[in-house]
Amino acid sequence: MRIGICAPSTPFTRDDAARVTGLAATAHPAADLFFHDQCFVEAGHFAGPDHARCDAFVDLANDPGFDAVWFVRGGYGACRIAEDAVAALKSAAGDKIYMGYSDAGNLLGALYAAKVGRACHGPMPADIRRCGGEAAVLRALDWMLNASPHALEPHVQAGEKHAAFNLMTLAMMAGTPLMPDLKDHVLMVEEVSEYLYGYDRAFFHVTSHLKSAGLAGLRLGRVSDVPDNDRPFGEGAEEIARRWCTKIGINYLGRADIGHDADNRIVPFGLATSSAAP
Repeated sequence: MRIGICAPSTPFTRDDAARVTGLAATAHPAADLFFHDQCFVEAGHFAGPDHARCDAFVDLANDPGFDAVWFVRGGYGACRIAEDAVAALKSAAGDKIYMGYSDAGNLLGALYAAKVGRACHGPMPADIRRCGGEAAVLRALDWMLNASPHALEPHVQAGEKHAAFNLMTLAMMAGTPLMPDLKDHVLMVEEVSEYLYGYDRAFFHVTSHLKSAGLAGLRLGRVSDVPDNDRPFGEGAEEIARRWCTKIGINYLGRADIGHDADNRIVPFGLATSSAAP
């Protein structure tokens, strides 16, 4: 399997790319990883200017020699290229797996909205930097190469529709051309490094937008590294999620095993053809 890797948001390092390549060569020799040179370009915050990040993604997606496109890391920047990038895709792009999370959710949402390929919320090469990150990288490869059910989020069930996003990313996508139709889907959301008042605000926006979307329900992933407010907020992350779901009329289904961490599990978008259940 040939996997093309690009950076729609922020740059990577060649040293970390070598670590990921070495790990894959040992544990998954059938995986041929290709890091596009654009992954290592720096232009201020971004992995190159918008046109370079867009072109790198389009080149990999439109190349029939690649079986998957793996987003190297998040940060910020994918929303600036997603609409133009998806508009430039050709038929070969429809045969691929696309994997990432966090800011890469902008591209996953746009791809899913356009019915291009198989979008998956899952670990990225940058997770190699985390404590236990090798397991995250291997989990992603397990899914891309073998569709291993052990890599899936435990509540992914065959015959059900799913989607997963970082909450703040989803809040910014809502109401834009990047937002997919989530009717009858179980939506999973996670968050990192947001004050609880910002998280509350994002939940208000997302649930209000999805009020008439016909969700099957919502699951909450991990909400981590929450900064301390100047006074206690008075509610925890799950209380906030339950309150907005109740107020808007969305079925709250409990927790999900996704998050900005090495334990982040994989959620394929759309109708699941395999299940994480034993």
